[in-house]
Amino acid sequence: MGKVFIVGAGPGDIDLITVKGLNCIKTADVILYDRLINKELLLHAKKGAELIFVGKIPGFHQNKQEIINQQLVEFAKRGKMVTRLKGGDPFIFGRGAEEAQTLAKHKIPFEIVPGITSGIAAPAYAGIPVTHRDFSSSFAIITGHTRPGNDDTIQWKYLALGVDTLVIYMGVGQLANICHQLIGAGRSPHTPVAMIYWGTTNIQKTITGTLATINEIAIDEKMKNPSMIIIGEVVRLRDNIQWFEQTLQSYDQLPVIG
Repeated sequence: MGKVFIVGAGPGDIDLITVKGLNCIKTADVILYDRLINKELLLHAKKGAELIFVGKIPGFHQNKQEIINQQLVEFAKRGKMVTRLKGGDPFIFGRGAEEAQTLAKHKIPFEIVPGITSGIAAPAYAGIPVTHRDFSSSFAIITGHTRPGNDDTIQWKYLALGVDTLVIYMGVGQLANICHQLIGAGRSPHTPVAMIYWGTTNIQKTITGTLATINEIAIDEKMKNPSMIIIGEVVRLRDNIQWFEQTLQSYDQLPVIG
């Protein structure tokens, strides 16, 4: 019997993977990896390791979750050390729990290796803390995409006034509706909002606006997935403490040698 490690690869910056996560990559016989991981991580796989892409594209799920679950079971039963490499953290909208449930059902040994999630890392790289003692003593991590027929499961009326900072994953296609729901539930239309595209990577792009304006700005700027949406007064701090995109700009201005 082999073993499965369900590993969070972090948000995109290759240096943000954990030491344990990197060791799981180095020792795996088989690596099943998702679309949003930094592919450079796969360069650390040992010689002869089998690399299998099992990523899902929004609106086109070539790899069904049930098939991925079965692959994990089958490889482990063949005595393989398996690393299931997932973007961010495997238990934050990563379906890692579903995979662990399948492994437990089949009595397959497994471990969960947490990763840094984009909902915290992307705003940090954009100069936006999700908490701040002057602006935010609470934050919520929310999915902007639910299963068909479950659109009413997000309790916007409570989130609008009950949580200081809202961090929304997979919400680009629902941005107009999210803003409408929050304003309708009593959140000020002047509440600051940021959208961060491919946070922590060298193509990171951040735009800001308010609940009343961000959808139009996002359309004008052609924002798309993967983007994080941050809603709350903490977004105002970006004006003072943004650092990563300025660092990228300084790199772009360096002379080319050779």
